[in-house]
Amino acid sequence: MGTFSICVREASVDDTYQGYINRVAPQTLAIAYEQQLVNAQGSPKFDQGQPVPFPGFSVVTPIAADDQINQSFYGHLTTVQGQVGEILGESLVAVPPPSLHLTVADLIWDGPYQALRRHNPDFEKQLCSCLQHSFADHQHQSGQYTGCHWQVLGLLVLPRSLGVVLVPQREADYEPMLKVRRAIFQNPTLIGLGIEQQYRYTAHITLGYFDPAIEKLADPIGVSEQLAAVNDRWIGRDPQILDIHSIELRYFSDMTQFTRHDHYPVLRAS
Repeated sequence: MGTFSICVREASVDDTYQGYINRVAPQTLAIAYEQQLVNAQGSPKFDQGQPVPFPGFSVVTPIAADDQINQSFYGHLTTVQGQVGEILGESLVAVPPPSLHLTVADLIWDGPYQALRRHNPDFEKQLCSCLQHSFADHQHQSGQYTGCHWQVLGLLVLPRSLGVVLVPQREADYEPMLKVRRAIFQNPTLIGLGIEQQYRYTAHITLGYFDPAIEKLADPIGVSEQLAAVNDRWIGRDPQILDIHSIELRYFSDMTQFTRHDHYPVLRAS
């Protein structure tokens, strides 16, 4: 199979290793939590604590329930999720622990996905073919995928959700992720399906989504300090390492259900 190369918009290109570290590290500080919590909004992906339909596809690591290699990692993450839940109470809707995972590449979701599905009955088949080609091209360009290791740096507060942000364990662990993402998003056939990279990569595992009650958060400063204390007490003690041994296409019906079928493409470490 031939290789491909295509120019992408400068704004969509992922960071260098040092640029990535410099960008995400400040997001784990108490002041960053406070700024985000002041402006936090309830997620439309949930209604009264229950997930609403939000279908689409992503390239992800295996969900916790299917990832036997990283059971200890997800066990620690579930502990942190419980601690965060105690701090935020009903303001945070937790992701079921068995569904926790790292997203490698967001592909398509919600309205755009449903529109494509209506107009192209073969969309899923074509998407699988595209991803299979992307994974094959990655191995043609870079050799057999050998996996990489990323570690939890700290909690990450986003406008509508909360999770943990990850950084490469070593600089050498950054390049494999970058190359996989390039192979996906620089695939011209995938772009022809209407899928393209929309933002720089921030490796994070979502622990929960904000309920509309977050708008009534009485003490964002106090909450931000408690979240920072979780970093100091748990995350800052012993690095928690995620072994990214497998990268796979998954379909999600909502933000709690991520499924795959045998014919979905997967990139496994040799």
